[in-house]
Amino acid sequence: MQKRVHPAAAVLAACTVLVLAPQAAAAPVPQPAAVTAESKAAAARAAAAPDTLATLSRFFAREGKVTLDAARPRIEGEAVPVNHLSPDFVAGRAGAGVARLEFLASKAVSSDGQQAALWTARTAAGWQVVNIATGDDEFRYAQLGAAKLPGGTVFREPQIDAWYVAAGDRVLPLDEDAERAVGTGGVTLAVYRARVVKAYGDKLPGSAYARKGEAGGYAEAAAEAGGGAGTGAGTSAGAPVAAGGVAGGLALAAAAVFAVRRSRRGRSPA
Repeated sequence: MQKRVHPAAAVLAACTVLVLAPQAAAAPVPQPAAVTAESKAAAARAAAAPDTLATLSRFFAREGKVTLDAARPRIEGEAVPVNHLSPDFVAGRAGAGVARLEFLASKAVSSDGQQAALWTARTAAGWQVVNIATGDDEFRYAQLGAAKLPGGTVFREPQIDAWYVAAGDRVLPLDEDAERAVGTGGVTLAVYRARVVKAYGDKLPGSAYARKGEAGGYAEAAAEAGGGAGTGAGTSAGAPVAAGGVAGGLALAAAAVFAVRRSRRGRSPA
């Protein structure tokens, strides 16, 4: 297991983020309720666009592991949906599922074997890559969830960096953080909802917590992480641009959540 580090240190040390579509932050666009062949095709086109591949070359070369010219990034496989805990589920809105689509992730691989996830979301300008993140969490957990609960919905609870798979009345853990939250055997959907209501019910959009900008207790760390870690034009250290993401929907700082996530990259799933 990788050693956990302070969120700010994680961002400064290893979490360079290349934001490709900053306009997505200014005008969040709701993501589709479900992934279609058309949305996958649009994500694939955005991921394989020449400008995206050029940015990927800079991303993979940023720490000197490979030269810019030698990076030769390629896109492997289909884009996978990445779902997060839904604030509508936490709020108890009728018909709300446990998770909602946040973005589609495409796997990028460099010539020297580095991997990254391209986060593609629907924006006001169409489907665009809005972030590049190191590692392969999105793809590993999609595969693990499909094996553990075929046909289930794999989703992430970003506030604690926990990954689950849900189907019917069951919510099963896919990593250690999820096991700590729901136990190794998982819980019923009703029990899971009771837990997240207790944890986040007073932190939903429009709440006093949200209006105060508490940022889940990580405001100071996020602010520290925001300075001085960029690696050139088009890069920043901190929050990915989310197109209406639940990290913001539950009033928790995307920058801090992202930093924690990156500090845990590389551990083995449960």
